[in-house]
Amino acid sequence: METKTLPQQAILVVNAHSRRGQDNFNQAREKLEAAGVELIAAHAVDDPEQMATTVRQAVESGAPMVIVGGGDGSMSGTVDELVGKDCVFGVLPLGTANSFARTLGLPLDLDGAVRAIATGQRRRVDLGMIDRDYFVNAASLGLSPMIGQTVPHKLKRYLGRIGYLLWAVKCSVGFRAFRLTIDDGVKERRLWSTEVRILNGPYHGGVELSDHAAVDTGEIVIQAVVGRSKPRLAWDWYAKFFKLRDRNAHTEEFHGRQFKLACHPPQKISIDGEVLAKTPVTVKIAPGAVDVAVPRD
Repeated sequence: METKTLPQQAILVVNAHSRRGQDNFNQAREKLEAAGVELIAAHAVDDPEQMATTVRQAVESGAPMVIVGGGDGSMSGTVDELVGKDCVFGVLPLGTANSFARTLGLPLDLDGAVRAIATGQRRRVDLGMIDRDYFVNAASLGLSPMIGQTVPHKLKRYLGRIGYLLWAVKCSVGFRAFRLTIDDGVKERRLWSTEVRILNGPYHGGVELSDHAAVDTGEIVIQAVVGRSKPRLAWDWYAKFFKLRDRNAHTEEFHGRQFKLACHPPQKISIDGEVLAKTPVTVKIAPGAVDVAVPRD
């Protein structure tokens, strides 16, 4: 694993529409500067659709590090702009689940995250890809995209993961299992499933779902909840949330560099919390795609 010292100059870009973004923008700016990070510029972005443009401009300006504040969707939606660039990706976890920050071992509190950026190190990590779109942590198809696409923003903003759980119960009423086809180029498998997770890291929705997924393995992990039972899907989330001994009883995992996924009926795909694609798709790993700021060992 390659690690190097972090730059001390950066541009800060915060999604002010995220759960804690507006409240924490001024604090983040003040704390970063107090910790010794020289901010070339700082932007509070009210329109999430402008996040990628703002980060692109920051990278093109020559900033040695761009610090993005927001949730997993903000990270996934902006990381494309840093692929292939000599620019460090700094993560300020200001969202609901903050799965990517958990995967990187970053503190979830603002002071701890700032400290990691100011005194940490750079680490080269993999990214996942859905067709040509990079993502930082996880994508899913099945019930999760239905939840992500319809959950009221205020419920998500004020209740966090509890809000997701309540909305999941509502969405599950009309949900049906689907037929999954997964092809690694050598072997094709077909199975019934209620949810499929595409993992670059172990966390999804703030819950540790896989014992094998990591951001430096050079492989993507496909985890399928097998069968047609909705209670089985609920139990899988429950067992993984509480880390029960039999938490992997209802899932099957596939490991590799690239897969083709198809479903009948076709399924929408949530990429780090944002519904952005639909099967069939090609899923693959982008090894060592970006440098990120992590705590010092």
